[in-house]
Amino acid sequence: MRIVVLTGGIGGARFLLGVRAYARAVGAEVTAVVNVGDDVRMHGLQICPDLDSVMYTLGAAADPERGWGRVGETWVVKEELAKYGVEPSWFGLGDKDTATHLVRTTMLTAGYPLSAVTAALCERWQPGITLLPASDDRLETHVVVDIDGERKAIHFQEWWVRYRGDVPTHNFVFRGADVAKPGAGVLDAIAAADVILVAPSNPVVSIAPILAVPALKDAVAHGPAPVVGVSPIIGGAPVRGMADKCLATLEVEVSAAGVGRMYGPRAEGGLLDGWLVDTSDEGAEVPGVRTRAVPLWMRDEDATAAMVAAAMELAR
Repeated sequence: MRIVVLTGGIGGARFLLGVRAYARAVGAEVTAVVNVGDDVRMHGLQICPDLDSVMYTLGAAADPERGWGRVGETWVVKEELAKYGVEPSWFGLGDKDTATHLVRTTMLTAGYPLSAVTAALCERWQPGITLLPASDDRLETHVVVDIDGERKAIHFQEWWVRYRGDVPTHNFVFRGADVAKPGAGVLDAIAAADVILVAPSNPVVSIAPILAVPALKDAVAHGPAPVVGVSPIIGGAPVRGMADKCLATLEVEVSAAGVGRMYGPRAEGGLLDGWLVDTSDEGAEVPGVRTRAVPLWMRDEDATAAMVAAAMELAR
């Protein structure tokens, strides 16, 4: 059995722990197609937050308290940059994390595509699944905001980290997506998949940038594999992060049903065949999509694997 997961963010990374556990139990292969819209170049280094969150989490190196970055991280480089007055000062790079970005940037500069760089980095961390960037091309999420009386587009990282989304926000734009091609191996993985799962990631800034790649979206929409999504909203609130602010910007109801309707039924040009919601949202309906309610809190790996098993049953 082959499982493909569309994923991004910390929630997506933790979901993959359960997918991997389920896959090991049943002898399945897993490929994660990971959001690259968060990627950014800072201090001369190419930073891929979602790819790294997945890699570190599955490699048992993620900080469990912060939920991002490396465990046991130090911040000497950040402190030294601050003493030089180097901007952006609002984005901090940990020392261990900087090593990853140095390796990535060196390989990219040498001409290797991001997919090949990701595979090389994973040789160290052995995540137990295949990680594929959604695209090897430049694709960045920008946010249209009002700042100091001026309307402009800023990179998602500035909106997220510097402003915490607390500025008048009007839209999310996926720069470069219209001409981006799926990353190496992505279309083959989708074509060979028995099931495609949509992780409980932020639907606006983690999943939407993946589907903004035209050929990738077309492959998912018209492929033979059923698509089952897992709600990132439980009881009317996001499990973590700022999905509520993102959804509100797009005037989407912050609920399990609201996100399910935003994705829409695959039979009508949307994304989903099945939609998994939490037991607190039992009764949430998405017209044209099979819906099932099960516990969705990812308290530990076993609980998350049980969620994955329920999603697989819904796919069948």
